[in-house]
Amino acid sequence: MSNREAKAAVVSDISGKLGRSKSTIVADYRGLTVAEITDLRKSLREAGVDFRVVKNTLASRAAAESNVSELDAYLKGPTAIAFGYEDPVTPAKLLNVFAAAHKALEIKGGLVEGRLVDASGVEELAKLPSREGMLSMLLGVLQAPVRNLAYAIKQVAEQQEVQG
Repeated sequence: MSNREAKAAVVSDISGKLGRSKSTIVADYRGLTVAEITDLRKSLREAGVDFRVVKNTLASRAAAESNVSELDAYLKGPTAIAFGYEDPVTPAKLLNVFAAAHKALEIKGGLVEGRLVDASGVEELAKLPSREGMLSMLLGVLQAPVRNLAYAIKQVAEQQEVQG
């Protein structure tokens, strides 16, 4: 396989990941040790998140292929990209937690469900609850009126028993 073919394969792979991912977070990993990057990769892999160190030119070509050329704004300096396929919040949460413990990791920004977000946007996203947490909160909100109605009916029934 020639060098050109290898680069084309990398661009195709990254383009496919960009197309499938719900969130794509770009980070600068400069200053992390090999052991720290290995720990980061392991924690991300366990959560179903791909983490790749890529050349900016190849990532830029892949972004253009995937019609997300806005990502080019963050492709400067050493670049690692986290691709989240299941929950758009998970990569942001994990990278944010890791960046808090390892100051060398700098989150640059990324794409979340097709929208460009900067580093502060990724941090805000990391503060959101997971999809399951949001669904349970929604379920609690939906159950509240029914629960209150049942409680009111029970109180009326008890009051009528006392009077009757």
